[in-house]
Amino acid sequence: MEIALAPEIPTYSGGLGVLAGDTLRSAADLSVPMVAVSLAHRKGYFTQKLDATGAQSESATAWEPSELLPELKPRVSVEIEDREVFIRAWRFDVQGLLGHVIPVYLLDTDVEGNSEFDRTVTDQLYGGDSHYRLCQELVLGMGGARMLRALGHGTIEKYHMNEGHSALLALELLEEEIDGRALDTVTAADMDKVRTRCVFTTHTPVPAGHDRFEGDLVRRVLGEERSSALRQGGCYEDGSLNMTYLALRGSSYINGVAMLHGEVSQGMFPAFPISAITNGVHATTWTAPPLAELYDRHIPEWRRDNVYLRYALGIPVTEIRAAHRAAKRNLLAKVNERGGAALSPDVFTIGFARRAATYKRADLIFSNPERVRWIAENVGPFQVIYGGKAHPADDGGKQMIERVFRAAEALKDAVKVIYIEDYDWEWGQLLTSGVDLWLNTPRRPQEASGTSGMKAALNGVPSLSILDGWWVEGCLEGVTGWSIGHGGQIDEDAAAEAGSLYDKLETGILPLFYGSRTGYGEVMRSAVAVNGSFFNTRRMVSQYVINAYFPGAPIDVRLAE
Repeated sequence: MEIALAPEIPTYSGGLGVLAGDTLRSAADLSVPMVAVSLAHRKGYFTQKLDATGAQSESATAWEPSELLPELKPRVSVEIEDREVFIRAWRFDVQGLLGHVIPVYLLDTDVEGNSEFDRTVTDQLYGGDSHYRLCQELVLGMGGARMLRALGHGTIEKYHMNEGHSALLALELLEEEIDGRALDTVTAADMDKVRTRCVFTTHTPVPAGHDRFEGDLVRRVLGEERSSALRQGGCYEDGSLNMTYLALRGSSYINGVAMLHGEVSQGMFPAFPISAITNGVHATTWTAPPLAELYDRHIPEWRRDNVYLRYALGIPVTEIRAAHRAAKRNLLAKVNERGGAALSPDVFTIGFARRAATYKRADLIFSNPERVRWIAENVGPFQVIYGGKAHPADDGGKQMIERVFRAAEALKDAVKVIYIEDYDWEWGQLLTSGVDLWLNTPRRPQEASGTSGMKAALNGVPSLSILDGWWVEGCLEGVTGWSIGHGGQIDEDAAAEAGSLYDKLETGILPLFYGSRTGYGEVMRSAVAVNGSFFNTRRMVSQYVINAYFPGAPIDVRLAE
């Protein structure tokens, strides 16, 4: 449903879209034979405005595909409420290190001949009501498969559904399989053939991430025959179509996005075998120029094969620190220019930037303001830089941003806190590379993976995080970063977790940063060597190829000579 292709193309909202783009960038580097489908989202996600109290308002992020992308000739159509809705596509090429190209097709219903409503269906990312969203998902799942056929991609071996938003693909493939027969004649053998063609990745244990549509709405949009087939196929729950169930029932390989998330997902959906492939990030996209230049000098193979980052252990700590200091200066110059803040490069800087959802608990560090003040005044000064958007309908997320603003105001004489408005791709590059510590405080086990801390690790920035998502695998205490709490071994409430956070800052992290720059530099270096070398999409895509796309086949995905 979302994909981050370039900073000037606003077809993403956050980590899921960035992951989709990073997946394709690494697949292109590896010369994997792949194409991708998403929506054009002519009005983007939204542009965020924050007033002096942190209250968020939104406006459209409009862009014109014709100014940046070529339009493709084929037109296809889907049926929405018995209307024929026409779809065109725009092409974006993702080019790999050695020139391999993966085309991305952005579907667009702003086509002459469509009704006024139908022309807007592909406008807004995660916008509108349930009716709008179901129409979008019909265009993505069914229209996407039809567009691929029209473009000559008729022999696709595997379809990868990224989240349940695209699950109507399975229905389209089923209709293709039965070739004109009525849906009430579908057999188990028909479904088995569909399953062999599909892979499904579930990305969240949070209920809001699993789309459900009421039965009456499904009948109205898809029609009675399709609605009945989905009900008979076990895709309904409590009278509503559950898109995750449709994707699960239509796939032969299913995975979560971290080892813990795989376990959590297996518990949520015990009737289906669920594997795990831990997420990553595209190393050359998210490594800041000062760090990339350093790696080029010491380990030039790192761009071609990220595993070589393991040899960052041989880079002198002084050079790691110098490169990071350059990245930090770049970040603070931009922050100070944008907000008029006077942040100092000599002060320990904490970064926290991600989608502003309540379970991510951006304000956990301010649970005890007096202890925050005491640590800053008696152990070592620190400053915090925030970023992140709350979904327009997420009042809890918006209130959380406002709580951060109130805390910043109450602590302004002891701790400087800056909230970056309209956090995006470019700010993500600056922030994950320029801070001294990456903070992550999700409510366990609701963080499926998380990828911002992986970007930080590539740049030598260690994490302080709840043991959830990828950090369960990436945390070597005091080596690659630090954990908050006990990782579910005992029951802990928010106050206990906040206490653990303060303890780590007070007794470990700040004393190390100010008392032994070499010691802190060794943690930075280990973050690159241990985590940067593994938590990347080159490794991730290789795992998808081996385990999901071509299991058992002698497929060679090495870079071409």
